[in-house]
Amino acid sequence: MRIAFFSTKPYDKKAFESLVEEMKCEIEYFEEKLNSKTVGLVKGYDATCSFVNDSLNAEVVQSLKDYGVKAILLRCAGFDSVDLEKAKELDIPVLRVPAYSPEAVAEFAVTLLLAINRKVHLGYNRTKKFNFGIDGLQGNVLKGRTVGIIGTGRIGKAVIDILKGFGMNIIAYDVYQDTKSDIQYVSLDELFSLSDVITLHTPLTAETKHIINSENIFKMKDGVILINTARGGLIKTEDLIKALERDKFGGVGLDVCEQESDYYFEDNSHVIDKNGTLQRLLSYDKVILTGHQAFFTEESMNAIAMVTLTNLKKLLEDGDLTNEVNLFLENLQG
Repeated sequence: MRIAFFSTKPYDKKAFESLVEEMKCEIEYFEEKLNSKTVGLVKGYDATCSFVNDSLNAEVVQSLKDYGVKAILLRCAGFDSVDLEKAKELDIPVLRVPAYSPEAVAEFAVTLLLAINRKVHLGYNRTKKFNFGIDGLQGNVLKGRTVGIIGTGRIGKAVIDILKGFGMNIIAYDVYQDTKSDIQYVSLDELFSLSDVITLHTPLTAETKHIINSENIFKMKDGVILINTARGGLIKTEDLIKALERDKFGGVGLDVCEQESDYYFEDNSHVIDKNGTLQRLLSYDKVILTGHQAFFTEESMNAIAMVTLTNLKKLLEDGDLTNEVNLFLENLQG
């Protein structure tokens, strides 16, 4: 198995190289993102391995087919970086890692919630300057408050398990409800109007894109806390900024954002002409923005490497499509 590996970081190589001999594969690591400019690098490989900010549009997918690529490997759960219709048309399976460590992302989502609610980031900035005053740092007890979970897959359920321990009232929304669970599902409008905290754990699809917009923000309580560790496109950034200007939110904790493809996973501190929208978002004290690190644990990296390479091995050996994205979507809709 020959794999062209894109958007490589040292931690990627460390996790995957430990499995190369066991999985009987050969990996060529490219630091470049996979896109229309770099797709020529895949010539002679059986598969590509890409991450969240690579861009596999219809043109790129067609080129992969022309170069003889047999599979598109995603070392992540999200799949919005790939034109799935084109991949299906060309019969190229898109294989993902659906659940490398739900607990890792869930724990980070709760970390953001706690930090925002208790203003840990602001207190830290003060004490670094030897200012130990606490005026303006008052938070709220979470016990008894209502949290709305949008998306009740494995990560959403892991968040529910944690927040139950805090004594929070939990309501949820998902197009595909788990009727075998004891989760209290409500309509999306009810969730927006009832929740003191809203946390997002749903894939980015045509239906969920900009699910957080001006219209839905208007339905929320004043002082609501919003958390997003899922996909940046779930929130319309300009509408979020307008709401922050009106002091609508008690706090916003983000590990993802719409502008991340040009900035995330790189040190861009030297860039002079920084994205204006992103700068405005970062200017608010009520916002914590991290660099898509919710997944980033030792356990997650090891699981991502194992599942990614196993996906390709099973496909080539016996046609196994267990983690194929289009199959997953068809099963959901069925």
